[in-house]
Amino acid sequence: MSIRVESVSALSAFVQSAELQSFKLAGQHFGLSSSAIGKTIARLEGQLGVRLFHRSTRAIRLTHEGEAFLTRCRSVLSELEAAEAELAQSAVSPRGRLRVAVPFAGDLLTPLFGAFMARYPEIDLDLDYNDRMVDVIEDGFDAVIRSGEVSDSRLMHVKLGDFSSLLVAAPSYLARMGTPETPSDLASHRLLHHRFYETGKLGDWGLPLPEGMVLPVALAATSLEPLIGLAEAGTGIAWLPSFAVADRIRTGRLCEVLPDAEKTCRALRLLWPRSNFPLPKVSSFVAFMTEAVRTALHDAAG
Repeated sequence: MSIRVESVSALSAFVQSAELQSFKLAGQHFGLSSSAIGKTIARLEGQLGVRLFHRSTRAIRLTHEGEAFLTRCRSVLSELEAAEAELAQSAVSPRGRLRVAVPFAGDLLTPLFGAFMARYPEIDLDLDYNDRMVDVIEDGFDAVIRSGEVSDSRLMHVKLGDFSSLLVAAPSYLARMGTPETPSDLASHRLLHHRFYETGKLGDWGLPLPEGMVLPVALAATSLEPLIGLAEAGTGIAWLPSFAVADRIRTGRLCEVLPDAEKTCRALRLLWPRSNFPLPKVSSFVAFMTEAVRTALHDAAG
C-alpha cells in the first residue's frame, strides 16, 4: 500500500504521538484535539493495513509494526525538512562576513581570494593569515585551510590536493656558499627552519642524514613568510612547500637544492563546521576554493 502525498501530515502526527506517547499531547503540538489525532492515526492504519498503536483508556503504546514504521517515518520527515531547507537557501544570494583562517602560502591563495570576491561581491572576506593550528569551532571560523589530517568529528572537510616541500636558496647564496651535493653537506650551510607555534618544535626536513648529524639552525620562525623572504634575499637555505615557492623557482629568484632528495607528500585541506544546512556563503566558498586550489596546485606541480 503506497502513502499518498497528503499523508505527510499523518506521518507527522504519528511520529509526535509515538514520541509523546499521547494523542492528547500530540494534538496540543499541532493545535488539534486528541480525537482529531486519533482519527488521523486510524486512517493511516487503514491505509497501511496494520495496527500502529496498542490503545487503552490511559495510554498508547507502539506495536512491533509501529516501532519499525517510526524509524522509517523519522528518516522520511528528516529528508523532507532537508529538502525544504535546501530549496529555501538556494533562493538566497550568498552574502555576509566570512571568517577564514589560512596559512601563509606564498602566491597560491591570495589571487584566488581576489577571484572569489569578484564572483561573490556580497560576501565580505575576513582573512586570518597564520601558521598555527586554530580550533575552527572555538575560534569562530567559518572555514579553515590547512595541511595535515583531520580528526575532529565536528568538522566537514575536503582534500584540495597534495604537495611536497623543497629545499630552496637564492642564486646569490649558492654562488657565495656553494651548492650542497648531499644532505650531509648541509652541515656547513645556514639553514632557515620553520618552528611550530603550538609545540615549539622545528619542522622535520625528512632528509636521510648521517647518524648523529643534526641540521644547523641559523634562524627559526613560526611563519613561512619570513622564511621565503630571507631565502630569496640570500640569507640561507629553507625547506618550504612547493606551492609557496613555485613562481619564484620558475622566475629564477630561488633555486631548488638537492632536487633528487626524497620528498614527503602532505595533504592540503579545507575544513568547515559540520551542519545539515550550511549557509550559502560557506557552501559557495567551499565549492569555489575546492576547484580553484586544486587547479592551482596542479599548475604549481607542473
